[in-house]
Amino acid sequence: MTVVKDTKFDEFLEFPCAFTFKVLGLAHEDLVPQVIATLHQHAGANDYAPTVKPSSKGNYHSVSVSVVVRDKDHIELLYTELGRLELVRYVM
Repeated sequence: MTVVKDTKFDEFLEFPCAFTFKVLGLAHEDLVPQVIATLHQHAGANDYAPTVKPSSKGNYHSVSVSVVVRDKDHIELLYTELGRLELVRYVM
């Protein structure tokens, strides 16, 4: 489980704003749908447009997706919830 420490996003960003999350997970057909479902649950039912790049050996996929975040706590919540997905290895 990913634990998000107290961050300083509020010192560097003006909210609301677009914030790109990069999720590294196992190359599985459910990875992108799970990421999008998590975003819908915690950030609203927007039309997300993820970009998916496979790793060189094809074992992992990097999913980048932009989300409009409300505040620092919203960013931290999304990091935590995305990190809880079973297929996810890292959230950047």
